[in-house]
Amino acid sequence: MAGHRLARLARDQALPLAAVIVIFAAWEGFVRLRGIQPIYLPAPSAIAVYLYRMTADGTFPYHLGVTVLRILAGFAVAAVTGVAAGLLMGMSRIVARIADPLIAALYPLPKVSLIPLLIIWLGTGEPYKVVISAVTAFFPIVINTYVGVRQTDPGLIKAAQDLGANLQQIQFKVMIPSAVPSIFAGFTLGMGVSIILIVAAEMIGGQSGIGFLLIHAGQVLETEKVFASLIVLAILGVVVTKVQEWVNRRVAPWAADPEAA
Repeated sequence: MAGHRLARLARDQALPLAAVIVIFAAWEGFVRLRGIQPIYLPAPSAIAVYLYRMTADGTFPYHLGVTVLRILAGFAVAAVTGVAAGLLMGMSRIVARIADPLIAALYPLPKVSLIPLLIIWLGTGEPYKVVISAVTAFFPIVINTYVGVRQTDPGLIKAAQDLGANLQQIQFKVMIPSAVPSIFAGFTLGMGVSIILIVAAEMIGGQSGIGFLLIHAGQVLETEKVFASLIVLAILGVVVTKVQEWVNRRVAPWAADPEAA
């Protein structure tokens, strides 16, 4: 049984890697056979050379570190405020009635449209980038937290009441743990859109970060650097996703795997 489980795990890990290798091999062959100029579509081998050079000279480590710090700073603000607001909305009908119209009006607003306004208010320094990250991640987190609290199984609440639990005990020992899977889903969505908006903010008003590298390389027609930056962003996305999954399993195993509850 253990052998079959290990074999299945190895197969599941190998399939995505094999798919990536096939895609890059096909890409390399297509570019070389068609004789496509690097300015339009560089070969993966050429991109790998630029990726190595920019990593060795410290370009990617520095700019990636700056971008990650901005993402984490904005996401931390959004996580604290979003969870707090979502819990208040879920536990208080008055707060929900006040906040719901505001969230309904602001959530569909494209957050990238706030960038010019934030530049006017805050300039193009770090506060502008952190704020756009926080604002972007806030809405998925608050909405998922609110939904998670409101969807608490009434049977669990009734059982807690029958056992003599007061309102505060029900909120902290039943409703909040029940909402954790939804909160983590909000974290995942919030982190994803935060990465997107940070990169956009760096492209529009930044002198550092992966977004800055992207727009600068595009302006001077260095397509290899553009693709190398995109690959770094893709790797960042994979790492962030895996780290979030690991944290979810550690903090709340019943949320990451319902069968473990």
